[in-house]
Amino acid sequence: MKYISTRGQAPAQSFSEILLGGLAPDGGLYLPETYPQFSAADLTAMRTMNYRDLAFAVLSRFATDIPAADLKTIIDKTYTAAVYCHVREGENPEDITPLHTLESNLHLLCLSNGPTLAFKDMAMQLLGNLFEYVLTKAGQGINILGATSGDTGSSAEYAMRGKQGVNVFMLSPHGKMSRFQTAQMFSLQDPNLYNIAIKGVFDDCQDIVKAVSNDHAFKADYKIGAVNSINWGRIAAQIVYYFKGYFAATTDNTQQVSFAVPSGNFGNVCAGHIARMMGLPIKHLIVATNENDVLDEFFKTGVYRPRGSANTYHTSSPSMDISKASNFERFIYDLVGQNAAKLQALWSSVDQGGAFDLAAQGLLSKVPEFGFQSGSSNHANRMEMIRKIWADYGLMIDTHTADGLKVALELREADIPMIVLETALPAKFEESIQEALGQAPVRPQGMEYLEALPQRFEVMEANVDAVKQFIKNHL
Repeated sequence: MKYISTRGQAPAQSFSEILLGGLAPDGGLYLPETYPQFSAADLTAMRTMNYRDLAFAVLSRFATDIPAADLKTIIDKTYTAAVYCHVREGENPEDITPLHTLESNLHLLCLSNGPTLAFKDMAMQLLGNLFEYVLTKAGQGINILGATSGDTGSSAEYAMRGKQGVNVFMLSPHGKMSRFQTAQMFSLQDPNLYNIAIKGVFDDCQDIVKAVSNDHAFKADYKIGAVNSINWGRIAAQIVYYFKGYFAATTDNTQQVSFAVPSGNFGNVCAGHIARMMGLPIKHLIVATNENDVLDEFFKTGVYRPRGSANTYHTSSPSMDISKASNFERFIYDLVGQNAAKLQALWSSVDQGGAFDLAAQGLLSKVPEFGFQSGSSNHANRMEMIRKIWADYGLMIDTHTADGLKVALELREADIPMIVLETALPAKFEESIQEALGQAPVRPQGMEYLEALPQRFEVMEANVDAVKQFIKNHL
């Protein structure tokens, strides 16, 4: 399996060759040359697999250059009940991603049982072990530059802390994460982790990461790698739990399901799009946004108009406070028939701060072929949804999952199972839970006094050269 850039100007490479990087040299994102296909017989064989075997069945189609025995060892080391241990009462940690049924045909796929209590752990723990494997074989090191709106940073740092040959430089928007999220990252004292709080919003952090990645000389000299969802390894790992959720909610492969996905950078739902392209019987992929509803605007009008920092709102679902969804490029590439020249023409406008209108080009009508629907939520909606789910089902959910449920209930079809992807455990957003329910969520053991721990971070302006200099100074 070889990987090509959405912009068509980079050489095809193997899984291991693109694993450590982010953007392709031409500024595009990597995708497999063709999507592996799973037949009805394949799905039947996969239906009874545990999570580790299912992950191997999916990932072995993508990481064809890693010997099967090595890949199986890495996967088996990653997806254990000991790592994904923060399950709710009554759930089986051996399931890794338990399906929590609220009522007939309405489910929550629990993805936040990992060390940082967020769905990002599902991919990041695997990525950490893959990085270690590839770097050890190559006898080299890597300096990861990432951006986070709240959860990617802590997931990456917990996955990479103490790993030989790996340094992590993580950018986050200063003062715009929850207190728990901030403490979870900044309290880590491992010498290979560096937290940089940028005066701005997530998109400013992400723009810096992309600018550094596009400086090919700097990237090569300082061995810069990526863990954001522009990294294909992250997307590949997330595809697995769509299969797991589908099998858990159905009894045979003639049934369809829909997934509702709280969305910011489009990586999570992009994995669902690829699972659907591979043959998983998904009827709808529902993109749920918060007040930063750029993606909802696109799916309703065909206009993709990323907003600047001043018009990106700080909300009570902060991990979705994103107005420039990096992974959206992967979907648009498929939408335009995998035509790299057409994709590049569209993104030339976006990269210059502009927009594009697919309705005007007659392409909006193709979106339903890919199963996408969308909706948005706001603070009042998510507070109401947190209260409703608590009152109706005795289940406490976080703000992002509340956004997903709000939109899911609006677009739900009576005869189609609806699976909402959980984003995080409510403990990460204590202030909002307190506001909605008048009580604090229970914290996992060992995280009771996280905010009281000493924190280590640097505050910087949103300046590419300043970040580069910081990296140079600490290597």
